[in-house]
Amino acid sequence: MFDRTRCDLNGACAQVCPVGAIAVAASFALDRARCISCSRCIEVCPTGALAQGLAFAVPERTRRALVEPPPAPLAAKGQELATRARRVLGRSLHVRHLDAGSCNGCDWEINATTNAVHDIQRFGVDFVASPRHADVLLVTGTVTHNLEIAARRTYDAMSEPRLVVAVGACASSGSPYPSGYASGEGAASILPIDVFVPGCPPRPEAIIEGLLLAVGRIVRVR
Repeated sequence: MFDRTRCDLNGACAQVCPVGAIAVAASFALDRARCISCSRCIEVCPTGALAQGLAFAVPERTRRALVEPPPAPLAAKGQELATRARRVLGRSLHVRHLDAGSCNGCDWEINATTNAVHDIQRFGVDFVASPRHADVLLVTGTVTHNLEIAARRTYDAMSEPRLVVAVGACASSGSPYPSGYASGEGAASILPIDVFVPGCPPRPEAIIEGLLLAVGRIVRVR
């Protein structure tokens, strides 16, 4: 959680951030696509502008929209999600998950969307084994160089209209792993991304929200 009124722009948070997600100049800015929620910035903040809280990493349609001050907590998030689901998901949605070099943190959270608590199937969303049956490609991991061809072939096997959702910091930006001989810079370096879901890992609610954003885009195009 971020309190703008307390921030004195001392820059201590930016200095300790291990992934370079924080920038402090004329104002405080957090790149949510790179943030791995390590809490080091909170520990060194002398003014208490940064504080621990239950964070909901809101998905966005563009990478640029993820570079901003953290959004204020939304008390009505659950009700908004339910209303949007009823309005947008009037039909079934088939999702193919692609692990392109993740640590499995995001994959476990994706798995949690199907449990009795979140029950993503009540929204008409099902996971399928083949990209030929999928409407949405759900990508986790940095998209390592060895998996670039596999990721592209998976996307090419999907029929139109097809959407891609990048799940987690790795898929959104390549963070926390720097680009090198093996590690990539995220799904956007290979595939056209429709929705970014930040977090390390993101919560199941955020993943569901990202899928709702993706489906909303289909509805508007049609």
